[in-house]
Amino acid sequence: MTDCSALYIGSVMHRRIKPRTHRFRYRGFWLLLDLDELAQTGFGLTVFSRNRFNLFSYHDCDHGDKSDTPLRKQIERNLSEAGIGFTNGSIRLLCMPRTLGYSFNPLSIYFCAHADGTPAAVVYEVHNTYGERHSYTIPAKIGTSIHQSCNKAFYVSPFLDMDLRYNFSVSEPSDKLAVAIRASKCGETVMVATLAGERRPLTDAMLLRLFFAMPAITLKVIAAIHWEAVRLWLKGLHFRPRTSESIGIPAPLPTSNRKNV
Repeated sequence: MTDCSALYIGSVMHRRIKPRTHRFRYRGFWLLLDLDELAQTGFGLTVFSRNRFNLFSYHDCDHGDKSDTPLRKQIERNLSEAGIGFTNGSIRLLCMPRTLGYSFNPLSIYFCAHADGTPAAVVYEVHNTYGERHSYTIPAKIGTSIHQSCNKAFYVSPFLDMDLRYNFSVSEPSDKLAVAIRASKCGETVMVATLAGERRPLTDAMLLRLFFAMPAITLKVIAAIHWEAVRLWLKGLHFRPRTSESIGIPAPLPTSNRKNV
């Protein structure tokens, strides 16, 4: 077990409000990986490996820009380009692991903290089913609950318009973790997505329990995405075209408001 890295076990929920109501919830689990620990030790687990096949694994190419540049340096570059000061702090990645060699993360979250432990930023890395990725890098301020927002700048679901605004509400990873994302258009909420989990130690025993409790979890994620798409289509929702502009159009500077609770 490590102090900084851990497992979170819980569920994800999506609720569409317009133009048709639609809701689903699935069980899941996520790794919280300290990038320095990952690079230095790899955690020394039997059923979890870095960059090689195992029951569970983490592969560098599954995150970031797919280059050979170490992931920490990529995130530090993102922070610098966003004008966020960051020196010698910690970066923790929340993601789903590869399971039996397969991985798909709809959303990976990087929690970036200064050397004194105060929050610096959150990076939301979105993956779509076309193999494309886009990151929203947003500064954070001192407090208990992180509240941030930015304009949508990346094509994800064929049933959501591009002219949306995201509002994020995130708790610091501790005994529990909560993430809520609200997508709105012209001030009206279109969709709400949440992730909630409880912290567990990152051990072989816990990973084995999860493998039998939720087998082939990443395959189930991609299957669920397509199944819910069929359900939305049957409800009469129309496809939005995927264009070159929708794969990474420039977005206005994001805003952040980290409020005390």
